[in-house]
Amino acid sequence: QVQLVESGGGLVQSGGSLRLACAASGSIFRINRMGWYRQRPGNERELVAIVTSTGSTTYADSVKGRFTISRDNAKKTVYLQMNSLKPEDTAVYYCNGYIIERGRGLREDPYWGQGTQVTVSS
Repeated sequence: QVQLVESGGGLVQSGGSLRLACAASGSIFRINRMGWYRQRPGNERELVAIVTSTGSTTYADSVKGRFTISRDNAKKTVYLQMNSLKPEDTAVYYCNGYIIERGRGLREDPYWGQGTQVTVSS
């Protein structure tokens, strides 16, 4: 059973910073793309940033220049450094990973973390 566990959310003032982490565990053969999504109150879940297994990154326009996604393959962990936070960044942030479990050939499946709340006060 593969699990993704997020940490690092919390309450911060506008202009502040937070660092989210998401660690994968279980019977993992390989982790392909990993990413962060968020769901703001009253909105659908949206992409924040993704990073491929080779380190290529993609960001939502709303976070470009403020957020940085990175990964540590040895630790099976993806990070999201969030700087210059704004009240509109308030959301539940979810980690996502496309993971190949051991014994399943090359079939990858999407996995989600449980979510971590980020609240930015004005």
